[in-house]
Amino acid sequence: MEGYDKHAFEPFAVTVDLAVFTVRAGALQVLLIERGQEPYAGCRALPGGFVLPKESAGTAARRELAEETGLTDVSGLHLEQLRTYSEPDRDPRMRVVSVAYAALLPDAPEPRGGGDAASAHWLPYDGLGPLAFDHDQILADARERIGAKLEYTCLATAFCPPEFTLGELQQVYETVWGAALDRPNFRRKVLATPGFVEPVPGAARLTGGRGKPAALYRAGGATALHPPLLRAAAAGSSPSASSTSPSTSVSPSSSSSASSSASASASASASKGSSS
Repeated sequence: MEGYDKHAFEPFAVTVDLAVFTVRAGALQVLLIERGQEPYAGCRALPGGFVLPKESAGTAARRELAEETGLTDVSGLHLEQLRTYSEPDRDPRMRVVSVAYAALLPDAPEPRGGGDAASAHWLPYDGLGPLAFDHDQILADARERIGAKLEYTCLATAFCPPEFTLGELQQVYETVWGAALDRPNFRRKVLATPGFVEPVPGAARLTGGRGKPAALYRAGGATALHPPLLRAAAAGSSPSASSTSPSTSVSPSSSSSASSSASASASASASKGSSS
């Protein structure tokens, strides 16, 4: 193009990073690699790499996922673009801008390291040590995104057996959201949401204890939740909208609420004592 000098601008690279989550053994787990090259050789990191000159970021994301973890043509994997990370010093090699993707994957296969990844593993989200680059921040942002995804979609049913109890469905929400939920409230919200679940006629399962067998359900025909099934914190984040919003929130468990109330009462008593 006449009059344009591409050398007038400092060159920089574009990469992709992938925060892929699953639910295994009742715990939220994330797909991580061990870096086989500098920088951060031997450190844990998110799968990812450089975007090639002739490919899009989305194409690069799936290519890097296949190369570094062996996950190719994974059924149910929808990579959702999270955000762009562009701090000037985020990579010690040069100026690198990263396009991050997030995904919540049911029935996740075992990964295997490849490319410049020495190994790849599913690891519990809780208790992870520091990651390479700014991947701690990317992972935290992605965790929030997938939590929101369960508020507005029926994705949670994909982590349950074909026929499941509402208690098993609640466990998925509690695992991803990282909070205990009030059982009666959760049941009421789920059954009041059109197309979320449907009962399996005449089917029930013993779930332990002395109670009667729990009714079984299967995934309904809906893909989006109307109204959304919001976390209590998310529902309370915008007080001005609470009176007009059609969405419903799921309260924390009664034991959590009681603990919070007790703490508040104790704080109030302490305040009165200190001011007298």
